[in-house]
Amino acid sequence: MAVLPPPVRVAAAAAATTFGLSTSPAAATTPGGCRRRRPRGRAAVHVAISASGRRASFSCAAAGDGGGGRPAITVAGDPPTFVTAPGRRIVAVGDLHGDLNQTRAALVMAGLLSSESDGHVWTGGQTVLVQVGDILDRGEDEIAILSLLSSLNMQAKSQGGAVFQVNGNHETINVEGDYRYVDPGAFDECIRFMEYLDECDGNWDDAFLNWVNVCERWKEEYPMSPNGDWRPWNFVKRQKGIAARSSLFKRGGPLACELARHPVVLSVNDWIFCHGGLLPHHVEYGIERMNREVSVWMKSSSGDSDDELDIPFIATRGYDSVVWSRLYSQGPTEMTRHSWKLSSVVAERTLKSVGAKGMVVGHTPQTRGVNCKCDGKVWCVDVGMSYGVLYSRPEECIGKILFLESYCTGQFWMDIQERKY
Repeated sequence: MAVLPPPVRVAAAAAATTFGLSTSPAAATTPGGCRRRRPRGRAAVHVAISASGRRASFSCAAAGDGGGGRPAITVAGDPPTFVTAPGRRIVAVGDLHGDLNQTRAALVMAGLLSSESDGHVWTGGQTVLVQVGDILDRGEDEIAILSLLSSLNMQAKSQGGAVFQVNGNHETINVEGDYRYVDPGAFDECIRFMEYLDECDGNWDDAFLNWVNVCERWKEEYPMSPNGDWRPWNFVKRQKGIAARSSLFKRGGPLACELARHPVVLSVNDWIFCHGGLLPHHVEYGIERMNREVSVWMKSSSGDSDDELDIPFIATRGYDSVVWSRLYSQGPTEMTRHSWKLSSVVAERTLKSVGAKGMVVGHTPQTRGVNCKCDGKVWCVDVGMSYGVLYSRPEECIGKILFLESYCTGQFWMDIQERKY
């Protein structure tokens, strides 16, 4: 059984304008070789790692509450594993697969993003947003979405909210170098982003956080025809795109290190968020241990032959791994009555072992929209909104964003809000 470690309070300093969880010093270098500077006006955050190296906790040097009279959000684990967010509205959004327009439309509908097309302003206040993985592949705006969520996270923390990401199977296979599902436009985005990084003199923070705005202007200046220059015989362009993507996403690369900041399983209050599904043997292995091992694997150079740095199989490989499992998310036509009952029993056992009330997963597109399975224990929020998947209409997928409301009393309920444009 996994035991929740004592959470560490994370709060904004009285003089600080942004409430942050950055672990980088004032002037540091990412494993990818890019300089990373701590943004001004943010409270410094220190990371304490136990002697075993198995646990880290985040803490700020300043005191304060989460704003609005609510206790501050607390985070334990590195990457974040256990989150306590008293009184916060929690919004879960499913697979985005490189579609920036659908991503923005979903966040606007949820009341988290400004509707102005020329700005990306957090409007969610103290809301906690959890994206359950698969930002990569099948669409052309992958880095832009990563940039957007990182920017919104910084803004949200200044208001007592937060944005969390959970890595899915498409994040892990890209770090492995599997590019089978990459959209041609995404290779192009990697090339352009590398060029922009050079324009920023290698300053990673500036390039990464600004990219969501820069890529829009780039698209206007250099419109692409269908498949662009990615015809099979254009070997030079293809090789350039693969080289750019590899330098960014390979183990130890700058974007692999960004992904390493996020877990494969996240507990927020008494809800579990993961991409495929949490199973009993995952809990027995250790949630925090899985998160740490995947993070270390992503951050470590692929040339390191240490056995401890091999890919964490239980989390990232196989039909019953955390990012690949479809036990909870399959439709009734894909399951026998026995497997349907079995999934409910397994879900109940898993949730009981971690002291959780419910689980939220993505991974399997739900053609009928967001729904709950396993006797109401598991909510499936992947509706295939990306143009590279089902390209579901806004009134079908974006109008069915899952809201998990929580209050200081500890009472929880779920409300599927449907809004029509």
